[in-house]
Amino acid sequence: MTPAAIHYLLFLSFLPFLPVFGASNITLGSSLSAIGDNSSWISPSEEFAFGFRQLDNTNIFLLAIWYAKIPDKTIIWHANTISPVQTESKVELTANGLTLNSPNGQAIWQAQPNTTISYAAMLNTGNFVLSSSTNSSVYVWESFSYPTDTILPTQVLSLGGMLYSRLTETNYSNGRFELHFVNGALELSAVARPSQYRYDPYYSSGRAHINSSESGFQLVFNRSADIYIVKGNGSTVELSWPKIVLNYDSNYHRATLDFDGVFRQYTYSKTSVGNQSWSIVRYIPDNICMHLTNGIGSGACGFNSYCVENSGIPSCQCPPGFSFTDANNKFGGCQPNFLLGCGVDDGSRNPRDLYDLEVISGVNWPSGNYDRLQPYNQTQCEQSCLHDCSCVVSIFDGRGTCWKKRLPLSDGRLESGTVIIKVRKGVGVPSPGNSNDPFSYSKKENHSLLWSILFGGSGFFNILLLVIVSLVVFSQRHKKSKKTTYDSNVPETNLRIFTFEELNEATQGFKEELGMGSFGIVYKGALKFGSKNQVAVKKLDKLSEKGEREFKTEVSAIGKTHHRNLVQLLGYCDEGTQRILVYELMTNGSLANFLFGLPRPSWHQRTQVALGTARGLVYLHEECDVPIIHCDIKPQNILIDEYFTARISDFGLAKSLMFNQSRTHTDIRGTRGYVAPEWFKNVPVTVKVDVYSFGVVLLEIICCRKHVAVEYGEEERAILTDWAYDCYMRGVLGTLVDNDEAAMSDNTMLCRWVMTALCCIQEDPSKRPTMKMVIQMLEGYVEVPIPTSTSTSFPKLHET
Repeated sequence: MTPAAIHYLLFLSFLPFLPVFGASNITLGSSLSAIGDNSSWISPSEEFAFGFRQLDNTNIFLLAIWYAKIPDKTIIWHANTISPVQTESKVELTANGLTLNSPNGQAIWQAQPNTTISYAAMLNTGNFVLSSSTNSSVYVWESFSYPTDTILPTQVLSLGGMLYSRLTETNYSNGRFELHFVNGALELSAVARPSQYRYDPYYSSGRAHINSSESGFQLVFNRSADIYIVKGNGSTVELSWPKIVLNYDSNYHRATLDFDGVFRQYTYSKTSVGNQSWSIVRYIPDNICMHLTNGIGSGACGFNSYCVENSGIPSCQCPPGFSFTDANNKFGGCQPNFLLGCGVDDGSRNPRDLYDLEVISGVNWPSGNYDRLQPYNQTQCEQSCLHDCSCVVSIFDGRGTCWKKRLPLSDGRLESGTVIIKVRKGVGVPSPGNSNDPFSYSKKENHSLLWSILFGGSGFFNILLLVIVSLVVFSQRHKKSKKTTYDSNVPETNLRIFTFEELNEATQGFKEELGMGSFGIVYKGALKFGSKNQVAVKKLDKLSEKGEREFKTEVSAIGKTHHRNLVQLLGYCDEGTQRILVYELMTNGSLANFLFGLPRPSWHQRTQVALGTARGLVYLHEECDVPIIHCDIKPQNILIDEYFTARISDFGLAKSLMFNQSRTHTDIRGTRGYVAPEWFKNVPVTVKVDVYSFGVVLLEIICCRKHVAVEYGEEERAILTDWAYDCYMRGVLGTLVDNDEAAMSDNTMLCRWVMTALCCIQEDPSKRPTMKMVIQMLEGYVEVPIPTSTSTSFPKLHET
């Protein structure tokens, strides 16, 4: 027997006996329920607990293991379910193993080895184990063999073992980073979510040797809190971080792949009291901002942001004129607060009238150059970007080279060079107030300067200023009084009121058609003012009673809303017999064109469009001052902007609910194929009619095909809702997505999305989820109930 084999057998032979002396057996038939935050099995030392952890005082739980004695009860393992579980879910120990069931008895997760179980135990090491009925000292299943983001002392990662980070600090879904012990080395890689594709490692402890005895075969976290690699010949290899000696018995220890991609070792004193927190003792890589460079992907932070590192902790910042895409996820990237691109302006105005240039030093986005100019000085570099509609950022290296970049910006970090950022005028530059942020500046200083200018001058200047302000106020009131002479029939809003002459000129006599909306044709137009001068102008074709109602409904419904997933209504014309609506222009057309045209959009693009549409509906249903039922959700009414963000449009059929009202009686509205069955039953409708329509649209997004498609030549595939349910029941989801490799790479996600769509189109509205619940289902935070048959016969409804 080789020395390596002897070493390995000795190591394994001691493992079962070390923790068993601290075990407190859990008998067969024992169970825990997700009620409150007190349902757990405790280790004999009372330092670890296994059970249900309630998340942020919600009705959502994780089946997890955590440190039980410290105040924040840090989670070190959780069951890898499709989604967190709900109140009254139950985990039960039987002779077959552990089974986690939903409140309705559906199995969510199982740990069932192919042998009979005698008992379970929560060990003092933090390892939860199932013991064999034939040999109680043998563990046939243990949580240490299925780690999530953390390993503990006495835990071993064998070849092929991995950790995966959380999505955010408080979201336990799979995140952007993975740790793999492969090829004899520890590797850290970013993952291109929602796919499983791994970018090249941004950290590796070394390479495998041709001689297997020289290659690593275990990553060990020993009882002295040291982490190292054991080779096949029994020798060890230290990781490339500082060598330290820790007091094992007086501290808790863990090593975690954190949501920001850094693998950190932590310690926590068992004897300290008060507001103590985990202390970082070492970490890899030393500066993730500089290490995570793949040439593709977003880098350490999301797209259009840049990474700042301080003592191993990265933070993400947005450049001037940009803000975080998700305020709750600072690693999720930034987006511009203004429109950019060659379709935004018609080229008739001087770029200096439209843009300011923010010049900053010490930041770079090294990837994504589309042009290199040299020899150039800084002034030439600035001018080149200013007059190039594709250019968002240019970087002057100080040595005669100018690099030009377009969105999205990737792999941002602190580096030498002069950055020139093109910012639309009228957009405020954020002030994070971070001393590490080269873009930070003091708002207080700016405000002081403003007041000193206004009130530090002569008395004559102040009097002159007062006269000017008075004249401006009088002028505005006069204009408003003039407009009300033909604006009396429209609800009060903050929208701009256009004259017919202005819009006739903007559209060149309503020349270029973009498409047909409900009750009217949409034309392309260009205004001579404002940051959004490219517009879509919807002209009602006739002033019937129905058309007048459509016009007033759309103005009142969307005029007071503002959300990134709704098309913004800029203004309207209510002059004589003219009823015209003016919207911001969506450069990528409708979702119908996006889905059903060529080339087929990617799975990632489709999922983002679906989530954006869902968020827009949540806003309408739950976040407006007065809830709004859209009543006509379909691909033609979902538009795509230049950043491929979904924007809900066409509110002509919308129905506003009164305060404290959840349902309303109304005439049948909507479009055939997307209309909920309750419309035909003469019963009050609720926001659930939009949920039904979204379910049909979601299936179209998943499958990239229309809800009725007779061209397939097969009757059973003609009606998408029925065919999708049939494919789900037969377990052939690959057929639905035409074997799309990206969609099928995460079969769990695909199944979850199809199930969510089928739940939305249940005949009984009470069985449909709310739109907020739909988002939680799609993102994996809430369990998706098993959908029932969707077969329903509806009367025919003419297109509107």
